[in-house]
Amino acid sequence: MPAPSSLKDVYLDEMKDLWSANDQMTKAVKELSGHASDPKLKQMLEHSIGGIEKHTGILKELIQQCGGQTQPEYCKGMEGLVTEARKHAIQEAAQDPKLRDVEIIAQYQRMSHYGLAGFGTAAAYAKALGKPEDEQKLKQAVSEIYKGDEFASKLAENLQQVASK
Repeated sequence: MPAPSSLKDVYLDEMKDLWSANDQMTKAVKELSGHASDPKLKQMLEHSIGGIEKHTGILKELIQQCGGQTQPEYCKGMEGLVTEARKHAIQEAAQDPKLRDVEIIAQYQRMSHYGLAGFGTAAAYAKALGKPEDEQKLKQAVSEIYKGDEFASKLAENLQQVASK
């Protein structure tokens, strides 16, 4: 891919990276869900898949509206996060189901935080480019990701109390 020559190019690159990151995260969250023992955690993970897919749809729409090529650009950052998630929460996970659930939440949140950073950055670019509708859609995604993150944190706190007993 050629070097960006404008903020619009950088904006499109950010959204294409996020699209790939979301695709990778969706697959990883499905795997993590299969290893979760806590029903609330399993439900949260399954619900988040729909949110990730919704956000991917927004990215595709915004890329298309900007005249960009509608395909993701492979995200090596998320690849690393997914590799770590599989390692810590599946391959080398604790045998105790509650401890494994805590590990799953930690890995889920790491991946989510990548999305928070990316969507927040894309929203800032949209604002700088004078695209208030894009900015609003991206900020809405950030808000939804934050809500999921807050729920995951509360769930982790409850599970940690159970696991430490």
